Amino acid sequence: MFAASPSTTGTIRAGAPWPAVVLSPDAAAELCATPMIPAKPRQLHIQGLTRDGKTFRPSDWAERLAGAMSCFRPGGAHGGIGAFIGYSPFCVPHVVDGVKCVIVSEELRAIEPMAWDFVMSFARDNDLRVAEVQPLPMVPVPPTAQ
Repeated sequence: MFAASPSTTGTIRAGAPWPAVVLSPDAAAELCATPMIPAKPRQLHIQGLTRDGKTFRPSDWAERLAGAMSCFRPGGAHGGIGAFIGYSPFCVPHVVDGVKCVIVSEELRAIEPMAWDFVMSFARDNDLRVAEVQPLPMVPVPPTAQ
């Protein structure tokens, strides 16, 4: 077993108590009563137009980019015989006003920062327009009649 030496700066000695912040009973009650509402993740819209207005090529760039990100999904990638092909909900191809786009959720950054960097670098390196958009509502799909 290796243990941190007491003389090493920035480590906690074995058996040392964790640093704690002591709150008054009123402050603790107020903290517990305050609901913690997480901020909604942003969604970025990568348009298939360069900054000078030219259409980005190849024409299937959005499907390729979203396909490369398809394994980054809630709960991780699932392999094997039960796996299915589909896009990640964090990186979805879309068409807006006849222009191919990819909608990327900031949740991708929390799951895999390198994947987020890849997508953002792709947009920057290809001089694509990027804008923040309101998150798309999740619309339930009605069951099909049988």
